[in-house]
Amino acid sequence: MGKVTGFMEIGRETPQLRPVAERVQDFSDLYQIFPVEKLQEQASRCMDCGIPFCHNGCSLHNLIPIWNDWVYRGKWQQAVTAMHRTNNFPEFTGHVCPALCEASCVVGLNREPVTIRQIEQTIAEEGFKRGLIKPEPAKNKTGKTVAVVGSGPSGMAASQQLTRAGHTVTLFEKNEQPGGLLRYGIPDFKLEKWIIDRRLEQMKDEGLTVKTGVNIGVDISGDQLKSDFDAVVLTGGSEHPRDLPIPGRDLDGVHFAMTFLAQQNRRVAKESIPEDQVISAKGKRVVVIGGGDTGADCVGTSRRQGALSVTQLELLPKPPKSRSDETPWPMWPNMLRTSTSHEEGCERLWSILTKSFEGTDGKVKRLNCVRLHWQEREDGGFPRMQEIEDSEFVLDADLVLLAMGFLHPVQEGMLTQLGVEYDNRGNVNVDDNGMSSVEGVFAAGDMATGQSLVLKAISGGRQVAIGVDAWLRGGQSVLG
Repeated sequence: MGKVTGFMEIGRETPQLRPVAERVQDFSDLYQIFPVEKLQEQASRCMDCGIPFCHNGCSLHNLIPIWNDWVYRGKWQQAVTAMHRTNNFPEFTGHVCPALCEASCVVGLNREPVTIRQIEQTIAEEGFKRGLIKPEPAKNKTGKTVAVVGSGPSGMAASQQLTRAGHTVTLFEKNEQPGGLLRYGIPDFKLEKWIIDRRLEQMKDEGLTVKTGVNIGVDISGDQLKSDFDAVVLTGGSEHPRDLPIPGRDLDGVHFAMTFLAQQNRRVAKESIPEDQVISAKGKRVVVIGGGDTGADCVGTSRRQGALSVTQLELLPKPPKSRSDETPWPMWPNMLRTSTSHEEGCERLWSILTKSFEGTDGKVKRLNCVRLHWQEREDGGFPRMQEIEDSEFVLDADLVLLAMGFLHPVQEGMLTQLGVEYDNRGNVNVDDNGMSSVEGVFAAGDMATGQSLVLKAISGGRQVAIGVDAWLRGGQSVLG
């Protein structure tokens, strides 16, 4: 432990955001540069507690107190090594993770928690800048071939682990560029795409083959894939969105959030978009239905596109301003969260149910909504939704974005061809080793668990790699 009294002497400090008036003019990173010297001071706030509850919130089980200490001491090689023992891509999680670990930080009991996520991100950046993050090709090849389908964080993690284990891995992606939702879902102002490309170069130098523009189930059949490879890993994500089947849903101007966000990311990357498919918030009254991170991303993107106004609706009641008694430390707290996108200008409404859309000449122009009351159940179950009498109101809208999450992976095509079984939520059903009901076909990430976080997808990719490696070797995995 570097500084015993660090958490008592030094307050929490994070990078400054770029001014709102400046950052809404582009899709560049939100934050200003944070000096490494200040970051090292922040690392000294880690108190090396007897039981590091930060591990409680982190699905990757990062060695947080260990690399905090190395950062404070300026031992960047040791910090990089410790970080990568559990996380293949700390630069991804350092940008987009909600920092579950910080909610469980012991310092956070009566002070502000350690800036774990920022330290994690900086370890990666310093590692690349100092030449400490290098390709790690396998010393010995196994002669086994593996196909990984889907190049999001789970697919990337599984591919890197299996390549390093000595297998010949091909990563398939149906889109123009690899990265999954990291590239085509998360806005550039939260994760610039050169960060993905930089890590992919390392992976290619380790021996990974990446094939883009290949849609398994269309360009290559499921049977052909199984025939061509010794093992198949499905990491295609949860891409079946939750819809809102109410009157007027077919009006022009009502779109799924991910269609809107992916298109803007393609626009930033200068990829071509057919003129008749362009979705723009410029000069429009935008309504975002769904109060989660995806909805917030729609808010920030709409602001940058020049929306006239942005309103975000949430079905559930407004959370409390501070940690709820129902989610005591070290649990992830139920509380109101205001994102950088909300700070850029947005009206937020809670306990709102949209009843129908109305339009003119086939284009959406308004939403008919009603306010809700949530009735607690005596049995302790999920509260019952009740419409408040005479609370109907109308919202004007020229663009409606549905950001209500995802139900399960797309089953038509590849999954149907492979013949895998599903769990009761429609995800690919897997055993403890990540294998599906089809011998030699594995699944991980959102495709197996349902919609979740980037860090959980990385964790799932790492775990399934162990299962695949052990199965190919007929025994113990060299990955752990």
